[in-house]
Amino acid sequence: MSIQFLGMIGHRLASEIIPASGPLFDKNYIADFARAHEQAGFDRILVGYWSDQPDGFLVTAHAAAHTTRLKFLLAHRPGFVSPTLAARKLATLDNLTDGRLAVHIISGGSDSEQRRDGDYLDKAQRYARSDEFLTVLKQSLESDTPYDHQGAFYQAEQAFSAIKPQQAHLPVYFGGSSTEAIDVASRHADVFALWGEPLAGAAETVKTVRAAAARYNRQIKFNISFRPILGSTEKEAWERAEYIRETARQQLAASDFRFGKPKPQSVGAQRLLAAANQGDRLDKHLWTGIAKLVSGGYNSTALVGTPDQISDALLEYYDLGIDSFLIRGFDPLNDAIEYGKELLPLTREKVDARHVSARSA
Repeated sequence: MSIQFLGMIGHRLASEIIPASGPLFDKNYIADFARAHEQAGFDRILVGYWSDQPDGFLVTAHAAAHTTRLKFLLAHRPGFVSPTLAARKLATLDNLTDGRLAVHIISGGSDSEQRRDGDYLDKAQRYARSDEFLTVLKQSLESDTPYDHQGAFYQAEQAFSAIKPQQAHLPVYFGGSSTEAIDVASRHADVFALWGEPLAGAAETVKTVRAAAARYNRQIKFNISFRPILGSTEKEAWERAEYIRETARQQLAASDFRFGKPKPQSVGAQRLLAAANQGDRLDKHLWTGIAKLVSGGYNSTALVGTPDQISDALLEYYDLGIDSFLIRGFDPLNDAIEYGKELLPLTREKVDARHVSARSA
């Protein structure tokens, strides 16, 4: 089992510890950020989705124009673009990026944010819509002939997409900790995405999702997200973590915790907050300091230590069957560069050494 590293890019410099600066859509920053990930050895980068931010399709297209090998994971929320049109947009973008695209379907974990874009469905309805959306999306991407669809959320007559992805199959990522999320993922996802939970919780999720997918004779891969905090010594890394916590606390307070609002509909957020309430430091190197500040609202758990310690911590998740890791830092661009110097190559070396040892045995 190989290992993959995903990063995440934004459209301007900003984080929990760095106040937003520059234009909202900073073309030069997007290009530099994407190139930094490619040069650091990342396999793919996530382009996120927010109800008030620049369009991810165009951010991805611009980033792809300034890279050659790096792949992309575009977050997309069903409900605002019909699946037939979304299929053509995704297929076009995949051709534009020379087959480097995957899509991450997000059903939405906050009623209030969904309503900013005019979506008034409740959580259960959103997952039911995602299920139907993916059914129609896949049919448009794969069908060689026109088709009809009559469903609860979408209807189409003689739908057809002349443009197909350059890839034989456009990878679909899907996340969520609720029963509804796991049910949809088990039928549609190629990769199930987890936030950075303690090992026991992650193992439980992997087991549950695998069992759900097996009922449909499917196999799913897994991705998990962390915010690594590196130091030349463990002491230095933990000191940096405390600096990040205090800086983030001040910045979040100054913004009235706009990014730290709870997401009551998100089971994933509830699980992260429950982990944070167990303590700051879990397992060997998992740190929940920022997760608690933001009420578990997004992928905010960190792994803290030296590159060697963090790579060992990642391999503990790898042993659970998770072969893909989304890592991003609190100093986004500089941390991406830093990860490429030692953490990524060291972790890959350890995985390769395991494969050699297994073949010898």
